[in-house]
Amino acid sequence: MGQRAEKGSIVRVHYTGRLRDGFVFDSSEGGEPLEFVIGAGMVIPGFERAVIGMQVGEKKTVEIPPEEAYGVYIEEFVKEVPRSELHVDFELVEGMTLELHTESGRVIPITVAKLTEDTVTLDANHPLAGQTLIFDIELISIA
Repeated sequence: MGQRAEKGSIVRVHYTGRLRDGFVFDSSEGGEPLEFVIGAGMVIPGFERAVIGMQVGEKKTVEIPPEEAYGVYIEEFVKEVPRSELHVDFELVEGMTLELHTESGRVIPITVAKLTEDTVTLDANHPLAGQTLIFDIELISIA
């Protein structure tokens, strides 16, 4: 029996992530495999757990609920603000991502969810929050 991926292993995987409707939101196919250390918090918890116990060459498909991925969608993270409060020197477009800089120096990506003549609706949820994610994973190597 071959080596299995475990906490502390440096693993390389190929993956394709999709939503339940089949929309592919990310994939390493055709590029470099994703490399991460199991247990280091470098990937979402459900993805990390799926790789634990796999052997090189093994493939699997896993479904990861929001709580094990990018979290549940939180309505309080959506705010409508007057355009006059946003001091930007470019045209805002629905769907674009802006960066909010906190006093502690943290950068929070926020999405322009809706625009009207007078207001901008900003959403600080991760774009995949509230979504169940399906990943096809192939373990390429363990170090």
